[in-house]
Amino acid sequence: MSLPWADEIRLFTPAVSAAGAIPVVWAFPNTYPVGMTSLGYQLIWAMLAQRSDVQVRRLFTDGGESLPVQPELVGFSLAWELDYGHLLDLLEKLAVPLRSCERAEAHPLVFAGGPVLSANPEPFADFLDVVLLGDAEVLIPNLLDHYQAVRHTRRREKLLKLAQVPGVYVPQFYQPIYAASTGAMQALVPHPEVPATVKRQVYQGNTLATSTVVTPHAAWEKIYLVEVVRSCPEMCRFCLASYLTLPFRPADVATGLLPAITRGLQVTHRIGLLGPSVTQHPEFRDLLTYLNQPAWDGMRLSLASVRAATVDELLVATLVRHQTQSLTIAVESGSERLRQVMNKKLAQGDIFRAAQIAQQGGLKGLKLYTMVGLPTETEADVQATVELAQALRQTAPRLRLTLGCSTFVPKAQTPWQGLGVNPQAEKRLQFLGKQLGKMGVELRPEPYKDSLVQALISRGDRRLTEVLLLTRHYGVSWGGVRRAFKELRGQLPPPDFYVHQDWPDNACLPWQHLTGTVASTTLTEHRHRSLSMPKPPAPPAPELPVNSPESPG
Repeated sequence: MSLPWADEIRLFTPAVSAAGAIPVVWAFPNTYPVGMTSLGYQLIWAMLAQRSDVQVRRLFTDGGESLPVQPELVGFSLAWELDYGHLLDLLEKLAVPLRSCERAEAHPLVFAGGPVLSANPEPFADFLDVVLLGDAEVLIPNLLDHYQAVRHTRRREKLLKLAQVPGVYVPQFYQPIYAASTGAMQALVPHPEVPATVKRQVYQGNTLATSTVVTPHAAWEKIYLVEVVRSCPEMCRFCLASYLTLPFRPADVATGLLPAITRGLQVTHRIGLLGPSVTQHPEFRDLLTYLNQPAWDGMRLSLASVRAATVDELLVATLVRHQTQSLTIAVESGSERLRQVMNKKLAQGDIFRAAQIAQQGGLKGLKLYTMVGLPTETEADVQATVELAQALRQTAPRLRLTLGCSTFVPKAQTPWQGLGVNPQAEKRLQFLGKQLGKMGVELRPEPYKDSLVQALISRGDRRLTEVLLLTRHYGVSWGGVRRAFKELRGQLPPPDFYVHQDWPDNACLPWQHLTGTVASTTLTEHRHRSLSMPKPPAPPAPELPVNSPESPG
């Protein structure tokens, strides 16, 4: 059986490693197919492999390349909270002590990055020597250049020097203080030789990430990925992809997107356009026109979710022409009131128009991304999602309608970071499933209990170290988490403190020493603005006429 990387088409030329190159293991805490579908993981792997002063090898949970005997750096890309167990498993496989305080001079420095860690790395602080906050294009070169300068010094000196690099966070030099073992965080004291705060680094270039490898073994087989935009200008109050990654940056079409797509089509027929809000690229129509030239008629196009208001005949015609059968729109809720609370700039009529255009243009399916448990949500708001689905079935009856639904999870570095998970969300997921099933609409829910684990990690502090270690034996699940908390009772707050409890505006947050492009005062202002909106009793829903895109849902 051949190794999966034997079938890779690499779109870069690796450098020849110089004598004395730094031996690096670049790991992904999941399988090869999942890891090689991650554009961020691909990007950093190519950045490392194109440096002659680095000798990099990849590692996944299902295998890896021939690893160096004694790596100096071991890095991870962490994109999903529930992959933490795999990260610890891989450290163990490399014979690296799980806690940074137990590593000796001969052990490698363990670094990691990714959206989970850029938002709040504190639950993982005891496992990581270095956390990279922000964009790889800035951080990876700076990390390696500064590491070269201190490479042959003692471990502590290396870390002290690296802690001076913008965006490089060394957790062991920051000491949290708690009011009590089971109380809230009271303060955080930095070591006198490191910065008091660490600022997330932002790449300001207009050439964004593209695939560095195409492989038949990726989860999305033989796909070439192109990042069209980075961040999102909409600033929905729950959204990490907006607040954490601002400012909004579109890739340059002439110098970035078109050459990249042309390069990708030389090795595969499948192109994926990525970004939180791809259709808001200011030249998106020009990009579609380029993709519709006859030379690319054999191309298969995949597109991330789009804003309903940007759906038009050209977009739908392009998708149909390039073998895409469905359209995905993030509506979050069928309640227009609730969308206003979350700052989702989406009118009900936009959703109906998008569905009609999709059906008339020849698409077969429409998928809506929705949530339950949103702040101020009532049962009437959840019923509004059912009514929206019902109205869409009338407006576009030939479209196969699917709803993906998750539970609201508070994310660090967003306005709703201090709000807990609504315990009613589980029942509301069940309600949606029952009601939608009656009308033949498929609901694809994210498991409620997985959302609880995500919330725990999103708002957690370093006292979760023991919880995460115990769940390796009890299971990386909500059941495993509860069992671990029970065993550790009296040593940290109960799970409700992290998951369900609302925190006051003046709470000392575990991640408040890690700053992004949006000030904490702005986050608080946006929280107040959203939650101060009136919550009137919901009036009876009007009966919706067939084929009426302007009807309220």
